[in-house]
Amino acid sequence: MYRYQILIEYDGTSRIGWQIQKKGESIQKILQKTFSNVLKEKIKIYGSGRTDKNVHSIEQSAHFDISSKILNINPVIKTLNYFLNKKNISILSIKKKNNQFHARHSAKKRSYIYLIRNHISRSVLNKNREWHVVNKININLIKKGALKLLGTHDFSTFRASNCNSSSPIKTIYKINISKKNNLIQMRFISKSFLKSQVRSMVGCLKYLGEKKWTLHKFEHVLKSKNRKYCAPLAPPHGLYLEKVTY
Repeated sequence: MYRYQILIEYDGTSRIGWQIQKKGESIQKILQKTFSNVLKEKIKIYGSGRTDKNVHSIEQSAHFDISSKILNINPVIKTLNYFLNKKNISILSIKKKNNQFHARHSAKKRSYIYLIRNHISRSVLNKNREWHVVNKININLIKKGALKLLGTHDFSTFRASNCNSSSPIKTIYKINISKKNNLIQMRFISKSFLKSQVRSMVGCLKYLGEKKWTLHKFEHVLKSKNRKYCAPLAPPHGLYLEKVTY
């Protein structure tokens, strides 16, 4: 068997998420069906991780195995994209890997970006690709709150009730907060995240930036390890899986 890594860009709007489920159209399901048809062999796609319903990807990573070596990759990418682009999915690259490579287990870092449009007017062009927040957000307060999230913590406060992770303890390596014109961008980098962790953290940072919470309150919520104190989740359509590093 030959193993290949694929990098995938997709618009998660109206999709049920990455993972195949009994009902609805998932990114994984669309990919497996298209790859199997194009490569004339039953193909199973293994992703670096799950993205939720309506979450997007700039560069999702996955892998698949195939019985015959792909001799000319570019025509295969073009054929795949002929069908996938109609579903707002694009294959960015296909790379040969050794059989020890695993899209999920070999990953060392994952980077997510969250976008907030902080303006009185909603963008009609990006309405499904950013969170529109009217209340003025203090970017400096958000940066102070982000510093509290860095490092290793018990992130139970930001963990979804149906999270399957074996431990709530995670390490956030880096958080970048920036604002250009009316667009706030938050980047979170860690080896892995709990289910809904990024959206939960963004929701709490937004409360802090709106001055609904003090910095002391924000820190108390983090340390409480109690989900009931978490602010409402940021909506999924502002979230992007940016990159997986190996």
